[in-house]
Amino acid sequence: MPAALFLALACFVLFSGWHGSLPLGMVGALALMYVLAVLLNEAGERIHPIREYLGGGTIITIFGSAALFQYQLLPEQAGLVISDFMQEGGFLNFFIASLVTGSVFGMSRALLKNAAMRYLPVILGGVITAFVAVGLVGMLLGDGFKSAVLLIGLPIMGGGMGAGAVPLVEILSAPMQMSSTELLSRMVPAVVIANTLAIVLGGLLHRLGNRYPSLTGNGRLMVHEANAPQQEKSASPAMETLGIGLFISLSMFVLGSLLSLVIPMHPFALMILAVALIKVAGVLPRAYEEAAASWYQFVVTNLTGPLLVGIGIAYTDINALLDALSFSYLLLVTVTVVGSALGAALVGRLVGFYPIEAAITGSLCMANMGGTGDVAVLSAARRMQLMPFAQISSRLGGAFMLILATLIISLWA
Repeated sequence: MPAALFLALACFVLFSGWHGSLPLGMVGALALMYVLAVLLNEAGERIHPIREYLGGGTIITIFGSAALFQYQLLPEQAGLVISDFMQEGGFLNFFIASLVTGSVFGMSRALLKNAAMRYLPVILGGVITAFVAVGLVGMLLGDGFKSAVLLIGLPIMGGGMGAGAVPLVEILSAPMQMSSTELLSRMVPAVVIANTLAIVLGGLLHRLGNRYPSLTGNGRLMVHEANAPQQEKSASPAMETLGIGLFISLSMFVLGSLLSLVIPMHPFALMILAVALIKVAGVLPRAYEEAAASWYQFVVTNLTGPLLVGIGIAYTDINALLDALSFSYLLLVTVTVVGSALGAALVGRLVGFYPIEAAITGSLCMANMGGTGDVAVLSAARRMQLMPFAQISSRLGGAFMLILATLIISLWA
């Protein structure tokens, strides 16, 4: 779109936001999210140090949009419209469902089966190195090995806030003789800072892959699949094709939700398993798999920027991040995230994955804040096609960390 035309339309939207008269629901929310996404992303991509070292437009879009509302540069009403669309309207679930379904159905069956068998060791490698690194640094700083692992390492690698830090409080409060409030005050800043570091590190790994091409498959996980011929897709899929892909994606999310009523797992985890089984079994005709993959491409191309704005406004607390920035605390969080990335990259190389893709999915998507963090990390790393593996880390990996926490407590008690 010509810049003049975009700015003319953006003026209407921004005036409505500043005036406090933004329409409620999806219409007003998406309009303002689009405008902020374009402006903030453009700024991030044009500032060279931010583009090269801090994730570029992704980091500016998230934290810039958060700052606009936290520091009241835009009225509260506009922020509430967007927050409601993100949380009550389910925009994040819609986005992730589209990406998971389309990217899984867009894979080859051989890749899906081979990668799934080797993925758990990559996660374990990242977790073990993260715990060893933060434990040793905790000893050097006087916090103790156990305390650093339990209060910093576990919540960071636990798959986010709701599925990680909050359940961990219930597990750890009695054995550690600490109140829930005290535990949360130690854990929550670690999760928030780690999420930010994971986004930044995702951008740096993308840059590292550009400099050393042998370390990356540019979004493909397995080494021997990197040069496999890809089936050509239509550059302009028919409108009916996109509609079919949309319906399949929504249906798969509903299926995961139904399964969660009888299986005690997160709906996204069950959706991933269901889509993978359907793909491996070849139940869905190829034309419909391609429709889901085309819809995934449409969503990634057009809705990633607005979603990042929503993440910044609805899920990012800049003040909580700034309050926790002490040198020792920041060091403990940093060695956890970096140690995890190195461990996942090393084990990934051993099992036949590209180190950069292994580090992004098996480490950074364990150390971020769940679904919102997955989108931000993969956007910064320019590897949105890895969303299924990112969700495995966030959902199944998060559940695994809760089990591991119970085991560690029982051993150390």
